[in-house]
Amino acid sequence: MRYLLRRLGQAVLVVAGVVILTFAIQRVVPGDPAVAVVGSHASQQQLEQARQQLGLNEPLPVQLGHYLTDLLRGDLGASLHTHQTVLHDLGQALPASLELVVTGLVLAVLIGLPLGLLAARYRRRPVDAAVRVQSMLAVSLPVFWLALVCQEIFATKLQWFPIAGEYTSALDQTSPLQLYTNVTLIDSLLTGNWSIFGSVVAHLILPALVVAAYPAGVIAQLTRAAVIEEITQAHVQMERALGFSERAVVLRFVLRPALNPILSVIALIFAYSIVNTFLVESVFNWPGLGSYAVDSIRSSDTPAIAGITLLVAGVYVLVNLIVDLAQSGVDPRVRLT
Repeated sequence: MRYLLRRLGQAVLVVAGVVILTFAIQRVVPGDPAVAVVGSHASQQQLEQARQQLGLNEPLPVQLGHYLTDLLRGDLGASLHTHQTVLHDLGQALPASLELVVTGLVLAVLIGLPLGLLAARYRRRPVDAAVRVQSMLAVSLPVFWLALVCQEIFATKLQWFPIAGEYTSALDQTSPLQLYTNVTLIDSLLTGNWSIFGSVVAHLILPALVVAAYPAGVIAQLTRAAVIEEITQAHVQMERALGFSERAVVLRFVLRPALNPILSVIALIFAYSIVNTFLVESVFNWPGLGSYAVDSIRSSDTPAIAGITLLVAGVYVLVNLIVDLAQSGVDPRVRLT
């Protein structure tokens, strides 16, 4: 309980720091939000009225108080570009990004973890060298370049996958989708809309593999290092002497303690991938946070940019907290740190 309370307190402090930072950034970035509301050709009187409505004429401490009060009510403000609430816009864009990021991370774990175990099992052999080279390439390649190359090869030339989009737009007319979660893959599965489900899967594979490349390389390298370090421990030698098979030693006595650093990295990668996927979404025209962020930056939509920042920070803190608690369950020694 003490460990849980301590971690919750740290999470609250981090979120509070991000909130204050986003407020400060909105007040120092170039440009006048009032101009974005009423237009650059508005009269001085219209600008003053807009500033009054936005609360820009009040002292900064008062503005901060209003900002915090609005956040506690779940009010992130209104987008200067879409004229919808930022919360509504994020609710429309986030599911598509999560669909892409979660699929990419699942693929990364399914690829990176076995490769790391394989490299550790055959350390200093050709298999180990091949895994290390491939993981280094996956980590080093710029994600936007990898997205463009994959799109050119597998979508344009080989035509194995669709080139862009979340699913074929014509299906909205022939097989309209009923939304429940706003995650197209899940909703199409729940409603038995197999036409859209198949189209989403086909459109998802290529961008998800691009998103998975970096985390798969990191997970493979970290798994290899953690397993090799754990294998050298005295208790592993004792378990081998007791007659356990090599597979049982690795799966039961080596992999479990080695999972702690791997879980931590997955939490960090999850938050990183939400931002990193913006470039992938732009290349593949995926309708997620990336498209919304690009439009917000182009239009100097500071409330929307602040909302995206708060969302990413909140996801990072939440995932990190969940992973810390999971680690404490896997290895009780974590609670003592």
